[in-house]
Amino acid sequence: MARRPLPRILSSGSASITRSRELARTAADNATDVLHPLIMVTRGLRLLAGAGRQKWAATPKDRRGQGLFLFAACVLVVALIPYGPLLALISVMGAAAWKGRESTPVKAGPGETETARLQALYEALVPHFCVADDPSPLFSHGGDWEKAFARSYAFDGNGRLTRLQVSYPAYFTDGEAASRTRVEQVLHAKSGRGREYHFTWDEENNHVLMTVLEALPTTIAAQRFVTAPGETVLGFTDADAVQRTVPVVDGDVTRDASPVVWRTGARSTEPHLLAVGHPGSGTTTLLRSIALQALQHGDVLIVEGSGTGEYGCLTGRDGVLAVECGLAGALATLEWAAHETERRLIAANRARQAGHPEPEDIKRPLWILLDRPSALGHLAAADGRPDPQELLQVPLRHGRAAGVTVVVADQFDSMDALTETVRTHTRARAVLGPATHEQIETVLGAQPHTTPTQDVPPGRGYARMGTGPVLRLQVPAAPDPYDDATSEAHRQAVLDLLPGGRSPVEQGSSAADVAEPVPVHPDPLITAPAVAEG
Repeated sequence: MARRPLPRILSSGSASITRSRELARTAADNATDVLHPLIMVTRGLRLLAGAGRQKWAATPKDRRGQGLFLFAACVLVVALIPYGPLLALISVMGAAAWKGRESTPVKAGPGETETARLQALYEALVPHFCVADDPSPLFSHGGDWEKAFARSYAFDGNGRLTRLQVSYPAYFTDGEAASRTRVEQVLHAKSGRGREYHFTWDEENNHVLMTVLEALPTTIAAQRFVTAPGETVLGFTDADAVQRTVPVVDGDVTRDASPVVWRTGARSTEPHLLAVGHPGSGTTTLLRSIALQALQHGDVLIVEGSGTGEYGCLTGRDGVLAVECGLAGALATLEWAAHETERRLIAANRARQAGHPEPEDIKRPLWILLDRPSALGHLAAADGRPDPQELLQVPLRHGRAAGVTVVVADQFDSMDALTETVRTHTRARAVLGPATHEQIETVLGAQPHTTPTQDVPPGRGYARMGTGPVLRLQVPAAPDPYDDATSEAHRQAVLDLLPGGRSPVEQGSSAADVAEPVPVHPDPLITAPAVAEG
């Protein structure tokens, strides 16, 4: 059926309306040019009157009479001098014109480079936010980017985006993680690599907000943090991610920082921790920092599978039960830890049945730190011995009730070597170093709302407590004080946190010929574990 032509009055009406609008716009522009001086003086008089009212309101009531008398005297003098009223009128008009002049116009809208960047970003999002049967698409090739971005954007001094809010159509599948990930990858790639972006999805209003995150500080060293017993500071995160701050010494100044606090103890829902990363990512630094904090209120038992001597500064210290590097010593130590956990459970159960408080010898927390247990597992399999991780079943299953906390650190390439018990009962997780979204999701159980970068300093990563949100993490600097590459400030910071006693390095060569007594634990029910091999 052929379309009927529009009536002549309708077809020619649009042209006349357009001409009328142009004439009205031209007349308004001419009137504005003619009346511009009058508009400027009127604006200035209004501003002067407003300033006078504010001055009068700010004047105390006991001084207003003096002000009125001075004003009346000035008016009388102006009225008596020749040409006084005319000169006063000219002065007032000049002041009003100067006050009402237009200031330098503020830059409104993006420049050419910024507009081109926004248009390119808009075109890149068209395949993700547009379908063929949409009658009024919000995203289309060659379309208007201002409607989609709603002027909610910000640029830095180099013309790179620092904030952008994108409106998307209601039919976009924002509830699917794969769809959101594709959009985040496009925004990340087009906004500039080498920075970390945070994405906030508002499914109710069909908005996604992208913001550029500032780098977390790496200058905070190991120190005494203001925490309660049972709280351990894993590191620090963004200010708006947590509702708590602690005072820290950052260089030569003291400031408040937002900590990632891990709570352990009988009422903790995440009593054990698993940290995963690549070599050099900072997992050993994290365990060393945890050990320095745990020694304030508990005893520490360390098993190092790599055998590099990263925990030599803790050997022989008060509260450090053992630092084992060999397979035989690790098996004996972990077996003792399993028996100690059972002993604590039995003692606590008997005390509760008798109506007595728990004995003092089981109230002191016991920390078991394992660095790379998968390496010891390979040695045990080659030697026909049981895997040391099998001895962790009792501490992991019943450690919360017995006051025993287990911390395991390993690498991504050894994740398959971790037993099911370790993966199941370590609900507090940390991922350090460069990692992909898939690797982070495998460890934490959820993807972060940020884009991880490839070049990160040691100790930078993500942390998640159980089913909580994924937080950015920067571990405080706690290097090995006996390493030659450690700076003097960091070396002294770690040494100041070490408890009493002296390590073999500090004892010197003169003590090598003297047999040192084996440190005895203050609890008579706890015997010293086996000595490390070699």
